[in-house]
Amino acid sequence: MFRMLFLMLVLLAGLIAGPYLSGKQGYVLIQTANTNYELSLVTLVVFFVIAMAIVYVIEWVVRKFFRLSNSTYGWFSRRKRVKAQKQTLQGLIKMDEGNYSKAEKLIGKNAKHSDEPILNFIKAAEAAQQHGDDFNANKYLMEATELAGTDNLAVELARTRILLLQNKLPAARSSVDSLLVMANKNSEVLKLAVEIYKKSKAYQALDDILPTIESSNMYSLKEFTTLQQDVENGLLDEVMNEEGSDGLLAWWEDQPRKRHNDNYVRIGLIQRLIDCNDHESAYDLTVETLKRLDSDSEFNPALLAQITRLQVSDSSKLIKLLQKRMKATEDTLGCCTYRALGYLYVRDADFAKAAEAFKQVVTNKDKIEPNDITMATYVFEQVGERDLAKQLRDEMLKSAMAIDIVKTDKEKNSDTLLLEQDKN
Repeated sequence: MFRMLFLMLVLLAGLIAGPYLSGKQGYVLIQTANTNYELSLVTLVVFFVIAMAIVYVIEWVVRKFFRLSNSTYGWFSRRKRVKAQKQTLQGLIKMDEGNYSKAEKLIGKNAKHSDEPILNFIKAAEAAQQHGDDFNANKYLMEATELAGTDNLAVELARTRILLLQNKLPAARSSVDSLLVMANKNSEVLKLAVEIYKKSKAYQALDDILPTIESSNMYSLKEFTTLQQDVENGLLDEVMNEEGSDGLLAWWEDQPRKRHNDNYVRIGLIQRLIDCNDHESAYDLTVETLKRLDSDSEFNPALLAQITRLQVSDSSKLIKLLQKRMKATEDTLGCCTYRALGYLYVRDADFAKAAEAFKQVVTNKDKIEPNDITMATYVFEQVGERDLAKQLRDEMLKSAMAIDIVKTDKEKNSDTLLLEQDKN
């Protein structure tokens, strides 16, 4: 608009000034090597205006052409983005349906044109890995890394998950270690670390992040307790297998006060000390633990079960504690306590007291254990109560026969069902 106005003004000025200069307009000489051009001043002005107009027209045409090109490019780009978005949604649906091969093709085909190409490459890598295509999974991850860089949390999480799916535990372990440095409080990182550390049996590494897991509230109390106990069992087994009872005792001394107050760990340690045939150390820890436990503690049955395995020369201190506990114990624990006392009496060769204890045990038919009848029969024979011993053996034989009959009936019923299915 401004340019058109400028041309009109120049032309108007030439038209107005032309008549005044017609008598004294002079001339303009343009001289080249072989030619001379003579123009009047008015002619030069008109020529200049026409030349400017031509330049402006050419500029307008060129600008229109490039604007059209940009519009065309924008149209094609929008079309690709819309197509990529549509294919991404279809691919995600296919992933939910379990058609990972089709999902990979849909999500990865136009990934570069999607709104979030990094996420497309990540999902395409996961889909490729799900149907066993390691090569394409790694290729998509490399493309995602090129776009996002090496320190992108989403890409590194996907890489670690894929390494885990490929069962490359050492590489997955190294990757999750790096993730914990990058984002040690991220719930997804912590869940992945738990899974990888458990599969690779890296219980010490898992034990190190337990406080962070607990404070993150990513598990319920019951789930966290189960995880913590799995870790503690793993640590105890690892130390026992590598260093034996001496290693277990040294490990126990190095543990913090919180773990020393954990009765679950104490009972686990007692069990493994007995497994290592270190009954004296197990006995000392058992006496200490029994003193700490309340009569209604949930750990009483587990501790009493370990007492039946103890083999020490002098168990008088433990027997006194159990006798004292009997006065305050509930009926649900009476059988367990009598069983523990019975075994201790037997190992002290006090068969009379052992017989009294096992008489209490065998009266609880619903809580009796297979070894109880064998031990009780032996004890009753030692004290001369052969009729009672014979009665127990007969009951044990009848129970065994009843179990065999039930198994046979189940097998017959199963065979009958199979024959009926074959006929149909």
